[in-house]
Amino acid sequence: MQVYAARAVRWRGYIGVHTWIAVKPSNATAFTVYEVNGWRLRRNGTSVLRSQRTADGRWYGNSPELLADIRGDSVDAVIERIDAVVNDYPDAHRYRVWPGPNSNSFTAYVLRKIPELRVDLPATAIGKDYLGMHLIAGTPSGTGFQVSVFGLLGVLAGIEEGLEVNVLGLTFGIDPLDLSLKVPLAGRVDLWWVLLLGLAIAWRNKRAGAQS
Repeated sequence: MQVYAARAVRWRGYIGVHTWIAVKPSNATAFTVYEVNGWRLRRNGTSVLRSQRTADGRWYGNSPELLADIRGDSVDAVIERIDAVVNDYPDAHRYRVWPGPNSNSFTAYVLRKIPELRVDLPATAIGKDYLGMHLIAGTPSGTGFQVSVFGLLGVLAGIEEGLEVNVLGLTFGIDPLDLSLKVPLAGRVDLWWVLLLGLAIAWRNKRAGAQS
């Protein structure tokens, strides 16, 4: 079982990603990919798409990032649960690019129902915090809780995610375990780079002061 994210198509790719879940039971010869598409809803009356496309295939030319890779003897039971959760997805007949429900809302919904997967969706997965009419839910990783008002304003705290604040669908946060910041557009920024940048600026200012 694998979870992927790739930059979205056209202008949306500058600010967000498209996520999907790929599964392959022990007796299967190919992966089944679960994802949500707006065009699918217009054509077929449901936004949920099941296909046997390549699990790590490019999304409209954009290379995917592997977020999780679960293997082992117990994975078949997990895959059966994922299939059941996908069948019960409550927003299959609705789709909105922003603030949701969209492809990332779908992936987050499935992950919340299978908390042992412990997947930390990227900050650029706009729509992951959309909870519908609910205000409180577990985090997608299953390691904490979040409060969100229609995916527009909220706060999240979890072991895997760290601390996140959602403003108009954009995520700002800090992940102490990975020593990183979460910001719009870029997604994740290593805190070591922030520290080095701060030291470089301090050194430059000190040098400029000594020369004046």
